[in-house]
Amino acid sequence: MKNIGTRIIMVSLVFFGINVYSQKKSFDEKRNEVYIDSMMTNALEKGFFPGAEIIVGNKDAVLISKNYGFHDYSKKQPVKSDDVYDLASMSKVLGATLVTMRLVGDGKMNLKDKVGDVVAVYKDTPIADLTLFELLTHTSGLKASITFYQSLLSTPDGLPLLSKDKSDIYPDLFDTMYVNKNIIYDANYLSFTPKENWVQVYKNMWINPEFYKTVYAQIATANTNVRGKYVYSDLNLLLVKQMIEAKTGLKLDQLAKEIYSELGISKIGYNPLKWTSEENVMPTELDNFFRKDTIKGYVHDEAAAIFGGVSGNAGLFANAQSISVICQMLLNNGKYKGKQILKAKVVKEFAESPLAKEGIYRGLGFDKRKPDEFFKANDFGHTGFTGTFFFMNPDNNRFLIILTNRVNPTRTNRLMYKDDFSAKIWRQINR
Repeated sequence: MKNIGTRIIMVSLVFFGINVYSQKKSFDEKRNEVYIDSMMTNALEKGFFPGAEIIVGNKDAVLISKNYGFHDYSKKQPVKSDDVYDLASMSKVLGATLVTMRLVGDGKMNLKDKVGDVVAVYKDTPIADLTLFELLTHTSGLKASITFYQSLLSTPDGLPLLSKDKSDIYPDLFDTMYVNKNIIYDANYLSFTPKENWVQVYKNMWINPEFYKTVYAQIATANTNVRGKYVYSDLNLLLVKQMIEAKTGLKLDQLAKEIYSELGISKIGYNPLKWTSEENVMPTELDNFFRKDTIKGYVHDEAAAIFGGVSGNAGLFANAQSISVICQMLLNNGKYKGKQILKAKVVKEFAESPLAKEGIYRGLGFDKRKPDEFFKANDFGHTGFTGTFFFMNPDNNRFLIILTNRVNPTRTNRLMYKDDFSAKIWRQINR
């Protein structure tokens, strides 16, 4: 009888323990949701951004999924889950890096591959011996960026394109500068009507592909920093894209779409107007400089724009649900719904900090941070200039996706960064 009683007590405790755990988990998620709601209410009231979507999840499930605010400050169109956001530099990992991981896993690319050996145009140039590893870790020595598009613009009287002071000649604000009202577009390279074989930059703008020769020439001589030193550079991922396409004979967007299709996600891709409606695309900046319009349905980043919206540094649009599937796949060591999308050893290799001993907290493609009050050593993910963020923690099996369009109507709005907005939410759900 004593043994039977003991077993009954033990079984009761087991069930009690399960019940307590279940309640605690539910309480934790509810607490996180209340915290996120509070952060979002404050952000919207202070004008951090017009609208946002947030998903919190783990490798098995989405735990919180919410939309906040509106497409813009007119507050006419509420945010919904089907809306897609310009991911900006999150494209570096969710596009070019994912494809690279697939190709490395399949033995079609190697981290020791050199730019000049793979991409013919860079053979015998100063950047010929840069490796894929250096590009992905941003240790190539290349400068941070080049404003290629500005060489397509001029003024009839030779005055500067931009001025720090507003005047009759410089009436409209762009970023922190004012734009010359008499800008001329180079007709040799830009057209406002379609031309055969020209690449669409914007809804009313096409570029002569001959312009890319000057772009590649500029990249080839852009190694102005110390090789081996960490300098985050868009140029690195432009080169990764070129290496991918030279190795495979296929375009980056085709290769990325293959992976997305295997994952069963459809609200992600380049050039969103080809696969969703304009009303489902969040607007970004009022561009008074290059495209003279509020950008919606076309990539915000000017470098990605001149490449027709498909680039290694930017160009992807997505909703949070599609990104959540990628997060689950990565947290499951490359597997999703029983299918091995990426090799487990490749996921591990790309998510680690290979140069941490040198004080460089960067994965291969992925952003990582020196451990602090917000980030832990094994966290990995990326952020985007337009106000986007996603990070994963494989140790406690959590991911967070925050999509906003904080650059609407202007990129000068950096309130969410001054407040450590995304990092605070990441810290909260990682407790």
